[in-house]
Amino acid sequence: MSFWDFVGSRRQQLLMDTYQHASAVFQCMVVAAVIGIGIGMLTYRNERAGRLAIATTVTIMTIPSYALLGLLIPALGLGVPPTVTALVLYALLPIVRNAIVGLRGVDPSLVDAARGIGMSRAAQIARVELPVAWPTILTGIRVATQMLMGIAAIAAFASGPGLGNEIFAGISSLGSANSLNQVLAGTLGIVVLALLFDAALVLIGRLTTSRGIRA
Repeated sequence: MSFWDFVGSRRQQLLMDTYQHASAVFQCMVVAAVIGIGIGMLTYRNERAGRLAIATTVTIMTIPSYALLGLLIPALGLGVPPTVTALVLYALLPIVRNAIVGLRGVDPSLVDAARGIGMSRAAQIARVELPVAWPTILTGIRVATQMLMGIAAIAAFASGPGLGNEIFAGISSLGSANSLNQVLAGTLGIVVLALLFDAALVLIGRLTTSRGIRA
């Protein structure tokens, strides 16, 4: 059976796996972005706290994905819970690091001007610092998204959802009919999703970044 014949014969399953993969990455990225930007906002003004935040997320990133899933499965079981937890943890490093770098890179004169016109601390962050730092933060989100596309495939080890199931099924049955087609279908699906997500984030960046900052 040719690759395209295989895809046609398993279209419904592949579409379901693709949807689950995209949904898992999207939801985990939203959660990781909220947590990561929050950590950046809390730590960027303190050098020691910023270093601790980055060091902690770097340490998490050094844990092999199989090992992390293996540690999470006894506590959370199989399926979605360990998958979501692992993906959120892995996404934190580029987001936290870029949030801290971006917020520290805001021109102090802008903050002083905002303070001078009577803005509260919360208003300074929301209306001045975050918008200026947003392009740098979004770059971290883009990097994290591309990372998670690949890492999410390994979640099949923990019976997680997504295209990793196609890849694992194909690898476990190498030598049988259509095993390579399964691996190729899962891999190409992840590549296409990664390109689509990155294009969407580029568009979001253009829509949410003011012309002055882009210039």
